[in-house]
Amino acid sequence: MTLESLPGSSGYLDLFPERRMSYFSNPYVLGLTVIAGIGGLLFGYDTGVISGALLYIKDDFEIVRQSSFLQETIVSMALVGAMIGAASGGWINDAYGRKKATLLADVVFTAGAIVMAAAPDPYVLILGRLLVGLGVGTASVTAPVYIAEASPSEVRGGLVSTNVLMITGGQFLSYLVNLAFTQVRGTWRWMLGVSAVPAVIQFFLMLCLPESPRWLFMKNEKDKAIAVLSKIYDIARLEDEVDHLSAALEEEQQRKNTVRYLDVFRTKEIRLAFLAGAGLQAFQQFTGINTVMYYSPTIVQMAGFNSNQLALLLSLIVAAMNAGGTVVGIYLIDHFGRKKLALSSLSGVIVSLVILAGAFFAETPGSSNGIYGWLAVIGLALYIAFFAPGMGPVPWTVNSEIYPEQYRGICGGMSATVNWISNLIVAQTFLTIAEAVGTGVTFLILAGIALLAVVFVIVYVPETKGLTFVEVERIWKERAWGSSYNTESLLEHGNESA
Repeated sequence: MTLESLPGSSGYLDLFPERRMSYFSNPYVLGLTVIAGIGGLLFGYDTGVISGALLYIKDDFEIVRQSSFLQETIVSMALVGAMIGAASGGWINDAYGRKKATLLADVVFTAGAIVMAAAPDPYVLILGRLLVGLGVGTASVTAPVYIAEASPSEVRGGLVSTNVLMITGGQFLSYLVNLAFTQVRGTWRWMLGVSAVPAVIQFFLMLCLPESPRWLFMKNEKDKAIAVLSKIYDIARLEDEVDHLSAALEEEQQRKNTVRYLDVFRTKEIRLAFLAGAGLQAFQQFTGINTVMYYSPTIVQMAGFNSNQLALLLSLIVAAMNAGGTVVGIYLIDHFGRKKLALSSLSGVIVSLVILAGAFFAETPGSSNGIYGWLAVIGLALYIAFFAPGMGPVPWTVNSEIYPEQYRGICGGMSATVNWISNLIVAQTFLTIAEAVGTGVTFLILAGIALLAVVFVIVYVPETKGLTFVEVERIWKERAWGSSYNTESLLEHGNESA
């Protein structure tokens, strides 16, 4: 079997164009994607809701209003939990499966939402944020991998990006909820408490879904795996996919049975893959996306719009653009490619951050609600318009497809942990840095980081559009050991098939 004959590869689909699948061609796969993507919805809702709730938490707790550090801790404690959840989530995924990991995440998230809603003081609220973060962190690892492993390669990018759409949709929903509860008694308690609803819904829906077929194959439960695959592919392609997975399983069994964290750094091709995946995750955060999402109401107020409700309304528009941009990304990622999309996105992000910085440099205390305030809001909207289709979905999509099966859970967990650590650093320092050097300088720093991200993507990230997992794995082996690897491996593969 050559690369061109691998099921799902571009060569295979050229030979059998009737077997090519589209995004909407299989309702089962799309339904599975949406249900698994509720984990992304939880991720997005939690990211967005705290920005609005914080405005009212400060009204209820004087100690929070007086302390920027305590405000940052309320925001960032969920990120501490997410770091722990993501780091352990990779191991949970590999040991117990994607389905059980999702169910566990739902239970922990629901418990955290209840604790937050009932919190009598800021410190219990911080505990609830920690629990919610544990659930979100585990879900952030699990959903992309679960979706990728059930997706045909030709639409894998779009389907994994649907999880990112759920993240941005969750952020948009959180701003709607924030607006809805602005006049309700116990404002922020409702905002934080209702997040338990989608977690409970996902829990019961996931009970009806199967385990990932690739994970089942890896655990030698072939009959169950084939039953799942039969709902995804027609009979002609099903046979080829089963043969391909059986060959991949045989190859995996010849390697070490247990993968440890240090093994990621001992194997050159895995090390290169992890560098690309973790680097993308870090740059996604250090270019400022969750600064915009967490603190967009605060940024709007900094720009001169002092009403809580107006700040939330303008932030709702930003969140709507984020969700809309992700829809565009779902189409572009499998047509334009991951690498080109990331580079185009980063170029626009740099321009937007410079506009934001200029607005804050020019804004003076006497220009409240004037042209510079609106320029800051326009800069925020442009930032989202450029970020959402590219650097929003690309890091999660690339990380779901660049690791070999044996390493996918552990590397996905490690790279997601890098994302959350980077997220924590940005969330914990943004207000402090802005107070120390000014908001304009802070946005210029983010623009400089985005410029570094462009260089990183050009040098370290390969194009994976439309490739099978095996093809992607061979890219890393060629990069690690030279172009001669591919010729030798194909000859070996051909001899085995003869």
